[in-house]
Amino acid sequence: MRVLIAPDSFGGTLSAPQAATAIGDGWRRAAPEAVLDLAPVSDGGPGFLAVLHTALGGELVQLSVADPLGRPTAAAVLMHQSSTDIRTAYIESAQACGLHLLAPSERDPERTSSTGVGQLLTAALDAGATRIVVGLGGSGTNDGGRGALSAVDPARLTGVKLIAATDVDNPLLGEHGASAVYGPQKGADQAAVRRLEAELAAYALKLDAMTVAAMPGAGAAGGLGFALLFCGGQRRSGAGLVLDALHLADRVAAAQVVVTGEGSYDPQSLRGKAPGAVAALAAEHAVPCLVLAGQVHVGRRQAAAHGITETYAVADAVGLPAALAESARHLRDLAEVVGRRWSQRAGS
Repeated sequence: MRVLIAPDSFGGTLSAPQAATAIGDGWRRAAPEAVLDLAPVSDGGPGFLAVLHTALGGELVQLSVADPLGRPTAAAVLMHQSSTDIRTAYIESAQACGLHLLAPSERDPERTSSTGVGQLLTAALDAGATRIVVGLGGSGTNDGGRGALSAVDPARLTGVKLIAATDVDNPLLGEHGASAVYGPQKGADQAAVRRLEAELAAYALKLDAMTVAAMPGAGAAGGLGFALLFCGGQRRSGAGLVLDALHLADRVAAAQVVVTGEGSYDPQSLRGKAPGAVAALAAEHAVPCLVLAGQVHVGRRQAAAHGITETYAVADAVGLPAALAESARHLRDLAEVVGRRWSQRAGS
């Protein structure tokens, strides 16, 4: 049996490569004869740069930029020279404004800023980028990209191909917008959500950019998508970009089973995130696709409608505290159980 293992990161517990390794180790215990193809993925959020660096190579330019509260934090820009004259810079916005950079007590999207992302954009321009791809996801900010635009000269972006690689398709405003959907995850109560919504609406009006605010992906990363689209950027699925770089379509076609996953497989996973993109490829090639996640909050019928054959949750087996405390171990154990079940099916 040939098994393609293509998970995203598991929140703040496992990187995508670590998750892929854990699943692979567990499956190999159950089926030593299986041929495993490990392909950790990303949709623009945390891990975007590491996955692309593995797939593409290139040079990592190490930097220190402002974190969401203005403190120095390590980040990098991946510079990749194609066979043509295109010099592409890849940026992972979460390295500068990620929620993981904040302690729970520091999470307050009325205070946090995306300034560090603007500093990464400036560094990319200084390195001679003619194309800049910004991975959006996992942010701890909700400033509509104001901080980022304050730290880069917009005039320097003229003539540069700018791509917003988003993990979701939410607009900036409204019930499906940045504040309403993601504000609570970043520490905002309902009163704060209303204030954040009003501030973003006023900001978009000031820029005369309400049309941009309504575009899919404008609400990504607390409105960083809006800022990039306002500067002439084009939106692209972050997951689609990564899957293309990994040549995942060909690898799916060669597999008998595809395994994907992430920390929490929930309704947001169906709005452009990596597991959904992997499942769509599997469905195109009529290959069964399994989700192994920390938690699963998507019903069986809904999952099936998006190309998922079965879902499995670590938390269902050991409870959430244990799943978070020893993620790799319990994910490996779950993969062993699932691997044995599917190997037996293949042999029957």
